[in-house]
Amino acid sequence: MPGLVSVKTPPDSAPLRISVPDPQPQPQRSEPAPISKTPSPHHKKPPSPSPSRSKPSPTRSKKPQPASPDPILADASLDNPDLGPFLLKLARDTIASGEGPNKALDYAVRASKSFERCAVEGEPSLDLAMSLHVLAAIYCSLGRFEEAVPVLDRAIRVPEVQRGSDHALAAFSGHMQLGDTYSMLGQVDRSIECYEEGLKIQIEALGDTDPRVGETCRYLAEAHVQAMQFERAEELCKKTLEIHRAHSEPASLEEAADRRLMALICEAKGDYESALEHLVLASMAMIANGQENEVAAIDVSIGNIYMSLCRFDEAVFSYQKALTVLKSSKGDNHPSVASVFVRLADLYHRTGKIRESKSYCENSLRIYVKPVPGTTAEEISGGLTEISAIYESMDEPEEALKLLQKAMKLLEDKPGQQSTIAGIEARMGVMFCVLGRYEEARSSFESAVVKLRASGEKKSPFFGVVLNQMGLACVQLFKIDEAAELFEEARGILEQECGPCHQDTLGIYSNLAATYDAMGRVEDAIEILEYVLKLREEKLGIANPDFEDEKRRLTELLKEAGRTRDRKAKSLENLIDPNSKKTKKEGTKRWGGLGFRL
Repeated sequence: MPGLVSVKTPPDSAPLRISVPDPQPQPQRSEPAPISKTPSPHHKKPPSPSPSRSKPSPTRSKKPQPASPDPILADASLDNPDLGPFLLKLARDTIASGEGPNKALDYAVRASKSFERCAVEGEPSLDLAMSLHVLAAIYCSLGRFEEAVPVLDRAIRVPEVQRGSDHALAAFSGHMQLGDTYSMLGQVDRSIECYEEGLKIQIEALGDTDPRVGETCRYLAEAHVQAMQFERAEELCKKTLEIHRAHSEPASLEEAADRRLMALICEAKGDYESALEHLVLASMAMIANGQENEVAAIDVSIGNIYMSLCRFDEAVFSYQKALTVLKSSKGDNHPSVASVFVRLADLYHRTGKIRESKSYCENSLRIYVKPVPGTTAEEISGGLTEISAIYESMDEPEEALKLLQKAMKLLEDKPGQQSTIAGIEARMGVMFCVLGRYEEARSSFESAVVKLRASGEKKSPFFGVVLNQMGLACVQLFKIDEAAELFEEARGILEQECGPCHQDTLGIYSNLAATYDAMGRVEDAIEILEYVLKLREEKLGIANPDFEDEKRRLTELLKEAGRTRDRKAKSLENLIDPNSKKTKKEGTKRWGGLGFRL
């Protein structure tokens, strides 16, 4: 599913550089994963330890001979305690000189072996932990994230936190780096577990009011937002705000960043007024610090809140204000300008101004088709996905599908994007269903399900809804048994995560009852429908239009089974729905921006 916030790497950040830490970790580092320092530009490439091997002899080229072992790199010499630091320096210098990570990988592997051999029995070696951190970083730079995981698992077991701040920092760094690696693999739950353990270690070492703890809390809050775990994200963000208030000047940049994150959390929870309050305070702080572009970005977020509150004139004003600043500072063809066009297109579509909406969609597409240098694939993909949702709402599924396919193609070879790709595939499945291409819909949903299972989201409400949609595609293909299995799994997830009275759960009940009926399992279908009607009568009220349809279906099944419904008298309080208007509106609810209708 599309990410709500970029947790690890802002779009305008510098490319990742691999570097090797100094021999001893420094406790004053405050980054969430402080495992390395930038290589010094004064380091020179060391001479080759064996110049005679640099060129093969032409006289021996026809008859290759076994290469004589390099005396410095030979395994027997790894027992030398001076070799580990030297090899680690070679790894660092190799990366700094641009010779390529494969050679640096060889040096780092041998360095970690040397440190392990030379470690004193019963004494944890921080040099070993550091070399393992570096080795894992090189694996990640090569895209070999799976191989980095066991290396980091070994690294976090080396330090003993009770031995002091150096060991605590090494353990903290290892957990944060392992969390980042799991994140790149799309395993969000494991990633968050590692971050939580790292935060616990840092708090024990530094106390819970240290500014560095605040930075880690914010980092972890962003990860929880990405995982849609908003309660825990809000808790961590509040703690970050408290720490920054205690250690920073009023209206600081740190506080402004915290408030923007808090606004995102409040918006996701539907608390739009609180979100607006945080954004206004963040904007004031940015203005005080002369951050014009950041003020424009906040104006876009304020426009989003106004649109959610149906205050459309104020939303247009905020978007146009941001658009003026972004065009003057970044140019007419910058992706940030395109993103504002998308928001305006959505607004005009909601207000029934279809011509204006399409015009803004076309303007944004012109920018995304020919992006300016430095535009990331993630930015373009996110923009195309948002535009596709507008075309879907305009009842143009073919155009929406084309945009989704382009968006997915941009992310196919990007690490850490599995959940986002799964969300796009789920939406593609919906479009295929709308177009009557059910086999393609089933394949698209199946691919999304596989990715969501692998990324640790197999217990999320979104996963339950995707299973439901895949089940509906299977029904259209007359694969009833498979559909029943999918509906049953979806029911278990949504009952646990949303409760039995939630509209999504009720939709699953209805689908499952119909599937059981088609399979000849009439008694099971009757049991489910009786349970649903009981829920509506006793807790939800009977004014919902789905009530009469479910009641009719139950009557037909009972007649087929030769039974009548055993009803108890209901009180007037239970028969009258106090929230009938709300229920009717929710009866055609769409899931997120994916167009799922239950």
